[in-house]
Amino acid sequence: MTTFVLLRHAAHGWLGRGLAGRLPQVALDAAGRQQAQELVARFAGVPITAICSSPQRRTQQTAQALAASRGLPVGIEASFDEIDFGAWTGREFEQLRGTDGWDQWVHRRGSACPPGGEPFAGVAVRATQGLERLRQAHPEGCVLVVSHGDVIKAMLATCLGMSLDHLERLEIAPASASVLAMGEDWRQVRLINGQGPLSP
Repeated sequence: MTTFVLLRHAAHGWLGRGLAGRLPQVALDAAGRQQAQELVARFAGVPITAICSSPQRRTQQTAQALAASRGLPVGIEASFDEIDFGAWTGREFEQLRGTDGWDQWVHRRGSACPPGGEPFAGVAVRATQGLERLRQAHPEGCVLVVSHGDVIKAMLATCLGMSLDHLERLEIAPASASVLAMGEDWRQVRLINGQGPLSP
């Protein structure tokens, strides 16, 4: 059995304001840096054997203190990258409301695709395939995956057999941890949006 701790990156200045997406150099703010430092104590009892991160700067920053405390490298995994929002990248939510495709993105995510971007159904596939590759590489380990809110929602929804259209029923806060266990032919969600210390 492989245990996955799915960690959303810590806070940054775009939260609640718009779609940072894959904008280069989006970094943690002061609150986010504090959240990242607190992970060392929050995860003290968790026997993490490997750490993987989205390529984005904010996810790598979130992992740094914890990785340093364990003497573990941070592997970069494109499977867990932020959504490619295409023309929506760097747009504020107020600018997007009422535009073509936004209503579908909010209410019918399973068939939605940002203009010039990545279909959300494809996000779910690539992220879930990334988990399976890690499961095979770490069949008895505990793997920390640092990713993004909607990407984590997609992984959880897929494992729960839940429609991607209902993604907004899940809350994944900054620096929250969700726990998923996987075997060769089974998956089990054990925690969603945990914001306190984790048990082993």
